[in-house]
Amino acid sequence: MRANEKLAIVGRQVALVPYEKKHVPRYHEWMKSPYLQEMTGSEPLSIDEEYAMQQTWRTDDDKCTFIVLSKDAGSAACDVHDTSRMIGDVNIYLNNADNPHEAELEVMIAEETHAGKGIATEVLRLMMGYAVSDIGVDDFVVRIKEYNSASIHIFENKLGFVETERAPVFKEVTLRRKVDDGLKASLAEWTGHAARIEFAK
Repeated sequence: MRANEKLAIVGRQVALVPYEKKHVPRYHEWMKSPYLQEMTGSEPLSIDEEYAMQQTWRTDDDKCTFIVLSKDAGSAACDVHDTSRMIGDVNIYLNNADNPHEAELEVMIAEETHAGKGIATEVLRLMMGYAVSDIGVDDFVVRIKEYNSASIHIFENKLGFVETERAPVFKEVTLRRKVDDGLKASLAEWTGHAARIEFAK
């Protein structure tokens, strides 16, 4: 999605930046992991296929991604071009023909040293705030492996999602959160500290 190609969002622990060609090699290494493939429902790609996929993230109107960079604790500044700080990504898909304003959320913290520190929660809150304010999303949905208890906990207990469906065949649980005045107020509180800066090449 071109809407975010010149935007970086800087939070307390992370910065969200557009997915650029320079990010592909490290992303490609991450996605060689069978565990990450399973958790994200992804198939392994060649490096050339990964570069082609990066271009679709840039140009397609029905999906949006940010690369997640780590940020030094207590520091307001962050080098948004430092690829060595890459720790994951966050995505939304606008693929519901019956409701073009519904967004399916995905987050991946690929670097294990950054897991369990509240980073995924902040990343999701920043992405949800962007999706509501800039894209006009009015409903969020996530589909998570039923044994991924950590992710389910985040969505239910940190973001207020509610389970709406289980698919035993796929070992998958679906959770939803409608964008209402309550969520908008929470997003304003959760993301009020964040800075939006120009992502200049």
